[in-house]
Amino acid sequence: MTSAFAKPPEKCVSAAFKDEKKLQDAVQRLLDRGVPKERISIIGRNFQSEARITGFLTKKDVILDGLASGALYGSLFGSVLSLLTGVGVLFIPFLGAVVAAGPLGAALLGATSGALYGALGAGLGSALISLGMPQDKAAIYQTRVQAGEFLLVVEVPEEKSGEIFLLLQSAGGEEVAITDMQLPHEPEGELTGSDQISPEIKADLSEEAQQTFVETYNQSLSESPEKTNALKTAWERIKQLFDRDDKGIFSKRKAS
Repeated sequence: MTSAFAKPPEKCVSAAFKDEKKLQDAVQRLLDRGVPKERISIIGRNFQSEARITGFLTKKDVILDGLASGALYGSLFGSVLSLLTGVGVLFIPFLGAVVAAGPLGAALLGATSGALYGALGAGLGSALISLGMPQDKAAIYQTRVQAGEFLLVVEVPEEKSGEIFLLLQSAGGEEVAITDMQLPHEPEGELTGSDQISPEIKADLSEEAQQTFVETYNQSLSESPEKTNALKTAWERIKQLFDRDDKGIFSKRKAS
């Protein structure tokens, strides 16, 4: 059933959910319908698993040391979050600590778009607008998440958007909308060069370290298709081979 979702998505279908049980039901129905989990994003403040999180991570923690420890990914989280990829915690003005998962979470954390993170200074709504969501919908979703509700965003081909709109509505979603919002994604497959390293990681690596990162990532990916493991392996290799210099950049190769 996944073949219908194989080509790049053209539309985002979004909805607000008042409780986690309805949200989980909607996500499960999407997965059952054949929507890849990598195309489903959620964000909210009041997940039942939140009590299990011992403090939230800064952007730098998440992208760098958080990667090495696996803190960005699902081990800390239960319930609906365990169904999705790239779970993390971030701080957004006016909202405080929120839990995010999927490509929207990665975008908000800055993992795939360095420029986007600045939009968070004005709140979630500004970040959504910068990704292409209409201003009125972005404002509604920010208000709803602020009130403790959950935002679900699904990326689908345009011809499937009406079907997914109805699915979210029937699952209890409110303020359901089809928009042209585009979420950045990490490159598929091997990295072709250091220009594909996300900005937050690249800024902390010398040119030599960047090359090591790419080589280690690609080697790990050739052994296992799991990108999460490839990122962690590459970052661990950097810390094995390099020390930070006085500017905090991994540039000083350790003595062998």
